[in-house]
This record gives sequence, C-alpha cells and structure tokens, in this order.
Amino acid sequence: MNEIRCPKCNEIFKVDESGFADIVKQVRDKEFEKALHEREVLSETEKKLAVTEALVLVEKERDSLKAELSRKDDEIKLIEANIKSNLRGNIAEKDTQIAELKAKLQAHDTELQAKLQAQDAEKRLAVSEAVNKIEKEREALANELKSKETEKQLLEVSLKDKYTAELKSKDEMIAYYRDMKAKLSTKMVGETLEQHCEIQFNQLRATAFPKAYFEKDNDAKTGSKGDYIYRETDESGNEIISIMFEMKNEGDETATKKRNEDFLKELDKDRNEKGCEYAILVSLLEADSELYNSGIIDMSHRYQKMYIIRPQFFIPMITVLRNAAMNSLSYIAELALIRNQNIDITNFEENLETFKSGFARNYDLASRKFKKAIDEIDKAISSLQKTKDELMSSDNNLRLANNKAEEITIKRLTRGNSTMSEKFAKLKEGTEE
Repeated sequence: MNEIRCPKCNEIFKVDESGFADIVKQVRDKEFEKALHEREVLSETEKKLAVTEALVLVEKERDSLKAELSRKDDEIKLIEANIKSNLRGNIAEKDTQIAELKAKLQAHDTELQAKLQAQDAEKRLAVSEAVNKIEKEREALANELKSKETEKQLLEVSLKDKYTAELKSKDEMIAYYRDMKAKLSTKMVGETLEQHCEIQFNQLRATAFPKAYFEKDNDAKTGSKGDYIYRETDESGNEIISIMFEMKNEGDETATKKRNEDFLKELDKDRNEKGCEYAILVSLLEADSELYNSGIIDMSHRYQKMYIIRPQFFIPMITVLRNAAMNSLSYIAELALIRNQNIDITNFEENLETFKSGFARNYDLASRKFKKAIDEIDKAISSLQKTKDELMSSDNNLRLANNKAEEITIKRLTRGNSTMSEKFAKLKEGTEE
C-alpha cells in the first residue's frame, strides 16, 4: 500500500499498487504532453524560419541570374553590331580591290592580245617583204639570163646533163621518202612530231625552263589522255602555268584527211580532267591552210584558253604564255591573300556562331537546373506544410487528451468499481476518526 497526501487539505490516504500506478501515469502523461507541446511550437518556429531563409536565397539567386542574363544579352548585341559593321566595311573594301584587280588583269590581257596581233602583223609584213625581194631577184636573174643567153646556149649541154643527173637523184630521194612514209603507221607519224617537240624542249630545259615539268600524259583513268603536260610552280609551290599539249600529224598517203577541229573537243576534255589552264594543239594537219600557216591561232571563241600552232611556234608559244603568267603572278598572290582573308572572316563567323550556340546551351541547362531547384523547394514547402498539418492534428488530439485527464477524479475512477469504492470509503472513515 502507498500513502498519498492531498496537497489541498493535507489529508493522507492509502492506495494499492494499481491505483498508485494510474495516478503516477496521469501525472507523467500531463508532463509529457506539456513538453511535447513546447517542442512542437519550437519545431514549427524553426521550420517557418528555414522556409523564409530558403525563399530569400532563391529570390536573390533568381535576381542575380536575371541580371547576369541581361548583361550577357547586351554584350552579345554589342558584339553582333560591331561584327556586322566590320564585315560590311571589309566586304566593300575587298569588292573594290577585286574589281581593281579584274580591271588590271583585263587591261593586261588586252595588251598581250595587242602584242600578239602586232607580232602577227610584223611576221606577215616580213613574209610579204621577203616575197617582194624574191620577185625582184627573180626579175634581175631573168634580165641577167637574157643578157647571157649566148653563154647559156654554150653551156646548155653540160648544164642539161648536170641538172638531169640532179633531178634523177632528187626523184630517187623523193621516191625513197614516200616509200618510207607509206610504211609508217599513223601512230609512228604522230610519235615523230612528239619526239621533235620533246627534243626542242629538252634542248632549252636547263637554261630556259629549269623548274618546269614537261612529261608524257600516261594517266588514262578517265578513258582518254593528252600527249604532254607542261607545269611550272614558283618558290612557294604555287602553280604559275599549266598546259595540255596534243600533237597531230599524218602521212601524205592517208586516205581520209583529218581536220584540226576534229581534235579540239577531246583536247578540251583532257585539259579539264587533268586540271590544266591552257590547251594547245601542235598540228601539221591541213598543211595547205592559209589560216593555220599564218601563225598562232586563238580558239578561245570555241574553247577557253585554247590555241592551234605549227611545230615552229612550239617553244615561242610556251615562252609567251609563261611570261604572261609570270607578270600575273603578283595579282595571283594578291587574290590568294584576299581569299585567305575571306576564309579568316568565315572562320570568325563560325567561331561566333559556336560561342552563341554554346552559351544558349549553357543558359538552357542553367535555366532547367534553376527550375528544378524551384520545384524541389516547392516540394519541400509542400512536405513541411503536410508535417505542419499533421502536427496541428496531433496537437488537437493532445489537447483533447489533456482535457480528459483534467476531468479525471477519484470518484469517476471508482465508479462501477466496488473494490476501489470500499477502499476509498475505508480510507475516508479512518481519516475522520
């Protein structure tokens, strides 16, 4: 049995172990509910403070990102404006330079054409003067022969025998060469002209063309090939000039006579496939043609940068085109410089586009992460709100339990319990005695 003193009346009464345990439990539950309530209030205050600080940090970060994005947009707009302005100025300047270079090249081509025409006219004049000179000499000889007619008659017999023997020898030589040509195939006749041109070039290679390439075209991958290719480069490896040569000849007894024009289309095709600038047909065809016997024939009206020449113009033609290319070398270098500058501008634009796309990608990633962080904060706020609701519900239940504990009295505890009623009655009687 345990004794209990009433704090109000100082009355002492005894209770058994189970009754004492119930009273102690009531006191303990009340203290526990009080401590729990204080802890809930403290926890709610801390949670509210944490949510407020998190929202403040999020707002500061959002304002910082907005300011940074605004500054980057201003920088990009300024860079784009500067680049567009510089590009317009550079493009206008380069267009002017290219136009000037084109005008210079056109003037140089015109001058070269005029020189070629002047040389052609000089050669024709020289031929005409030579013919006139021969005619005058012929007339002088005729007059001299007339004045020496008597002497001629005296020497007629001996001269006749002499010339008869010489004519017989010439006829035999002509018959020999005709027989040799008849035995030669078309390929052998053509190779004879090729060998003639190659020998002419090799005789001057060491002095006039030390760095030039002049070899047979043996590449027939595309189905056809020219006869010879001439190429020459400068010290830096830049090509100065390139020429595709085709040599054509035929025997006197050839049944079907070929024309020069029959080979121009194929020559132009070979020139383009091998990447040559000029195409030249060295031809002995149409031997009686006054056009082809007059000199260098320009066929550019039919095929770009194409000429037909006789073998005697083989070396002079290479020299003329080579000198013209050497004079244009400085313009070619300037054009290459301008082309490289345009490539640099293109690379700069590509780098700018790469930067813009990279920045946009990084901005997109940052924006998505920022949005994800906001969503996580919203989820945390929602979770905290649920915890708060649950704690509020728990607080309400604890309040109801506390009210019920306050309402508990010994009379209510012993109601319906006869044993406890008797014990409390005895305690009361003993106290009164």
